[in-house]
Amino acid sequence: MRERHPENAPGDWYIDTACMDCSAARTVAPGLIVARGGQSVFARQPSTPAELMMAQRARLLCPTASVRSGSEAPPPADAFPEAMTAGVYRLGYNAKGSYGAHSFLIRRDAGNVMVDSPRWTRAVVARLEAWGGLGDILLSHEDDVGDAGRYAEHFGARVWIHAADRAAAPFADKIIEGGEPVRLDGDLLAIPLPGHTKGSVAYLHDGRHLFTGDSLAWSFEQDDLTAFRSYCWSWTAQRRSLRRLLDYAFEWVFAGHGGSRHLPPAEMRRRLAALIERMAAS
Repeated sequence: MRERHPENAPGDWYIDTACMDCSAARTVAPGLIVARGGQSVFARQPSTPAELMMAQRARLLCPTASVRSGSEAPPPADAFPEAMTAGVYRLGYNAKGSYGAHSFLIRRDAGNVMVDSPRWTRAVVARLEAWGGLGDILLSHEDDVGDAGRYAEHFGARVWIHAADRAAAPFADKIIEGGEPVRLDGDLLAIPLPGHTKGSVAYLHDGRHLFTGDSLAWSFEQDDLTAFRSYCWSWTAQRRSLRRLLDYAFEWVFAGHGGSRHLPPAEMRRRLAALIERMAAS
């Protein structure tokens, strides 16, 4: 039975007890939505247009439809795709089968690219159709496949995944092998990062935007880069994999679980090196 969680701040907006604590709502509404009582709740009611948009985005992306409003006002048409930086968008409509992982879209002249997949919804399909379709779907690992197969079939898109995680996407037609980086296109590089899963891959776009799946994320609570030891095939392998990322000068981390963040490349590298040292000590 769905009930308002008692840890929500009093008021119109709340999160019900069906929340599976995937943290997706917290990463699109940091500070407004927080972790309490074993799930996400509203720490306060949205009081500005920006906070109201955050709440609406949280409601649209929640994979269990647990973010609720007593007024049930219709969401704004521009809530998703959410522009993150020039040419990169968060798609929203997170899939329950992916435990609420975020997915992204790269708009590019050579063909639009989806990184991991949201749940199938006409809102996403209509925007992709308006933006020229979809050329490729890049899957970071076996957990965040979502409805990639339906999007691939609808748009005739190629689907990339590492061989070690291929069982999760038998429809994939582009298989990444081994541990060396693979150039998918002039501005797209696949970097195998075994650790979270055997077949985890990060995708580097334009030398600046790193899509990390569940291998690396931004923690709003810690205000720093983080990795997830509790959900990991091999912590040692993941530490080695993240060390390889020090060879690349990127300025954005776009994460499946956890937050996404922009930093100057030198600062991003410094924080990544510090994270790797913390991992070695833990």
